[in-house]
Amino acid sequence: MAKFYNALDDKLIEFINEQHIYFTATAPEEGRINLSPKGMDTFACLNNNQVAYLNLTGSGNETAAHLAENERITIMMCSFGKNPLILRIYGKGRAVHRSDPEWQTLATQIEPIPGARQYIVIDIDSIQTSCGYAVPHYEYTGERDTLLLSAERKGEEALETYRRENNLVTIDGKPTGYPVI
Repeated sequence: MAKFYNALDDKLIEFINEQHIYFTATAPEEGRINLSPKGMDTFACLNNNQVAYLNLTGSGNETAAHLAENERITIMMCSFGKNPLILRIYGKGRAVHRSDPEWQTLATQIEPIPGARQYIVIDIDSIQTSCGYAVPHYEYTGERDTLLLSAERKGEEALETYRRENNLVTIDGKPTGYPVI
């Protein structure tokens, strides 16, 4: 049975902190819906009404563009272990870039790692939990280091060039708001 919450409580925060993977979903007014898996210990509960994650350099920057257009975002986490549960966070999000004053504060909550592009900060509208009884069991065996190693090998200057070449517009041609310095 689904249950709704207006804010995170200690039990929900504990569940969130135990997860190794989460999924983000955003959608523009027109165009493709974006659904992305995330990991690498990049998620944090800032308080009972706000969460954030470190968004790493990737092939696209759909989330930032969608948030700039309409702010809507959903985060989903689900247990693959003994105790089934699905948790969805519905909210309004925004991208925070290195040039934004808030970057430094967020960096104390979620440490930037090589490839860090922006933080996504989400003000929570509501939270829903559901049973998760149909979610299969999977065993966590560790993080992939491919993206981290690639970012370390390229270095920040090459990553910034990549972002300027590949992360300024979405696959639908929408501006991402990534700052060009």
